[in-house]
Amino acid sequence: MMDPFQAHCKMEVTLAVISGKWKADIVQMLSDGSPRRYGFFQKNLPEVTPKILTNQLRELENAGILTRVIYPEVPVRVEYQLTEAGLDLLPILEAMERWALSYIEKIQQRGCEM
Repeated sequence: MMDPFQAHCKMEVTLAVISGKWKADIVQMLSDGSPRRYGFFQKNLPEVTPKILTNQLRELENAGILTRVIYPEVPVRVEYQLTEAGLDLLPILEAMERWALSYIEKIQQRGCEM
């Protein structure tokens, strides 16, 4: 991830944290506060490969957006949950979704394709 202190525009920091095809989906799936296991994400994001999913989860963890808790059981149980920073990100993602819906509607009204 980029150095947040070197960003020309501070919005770049937010975009760097959430950039990635599946990161917003992962954060949204954790938005109710419940911990989720890896299999939950695999089931609900069937298009994503295991390698990419692992990478996206790791990047969100490294950015401090989610935590990964490993339980010493057999088999090992790993759970993911949003951190305070991750919870703070939710209103931003919700605003982005509202903007996207409005934008799509305006584009459709003009008869344009995306």
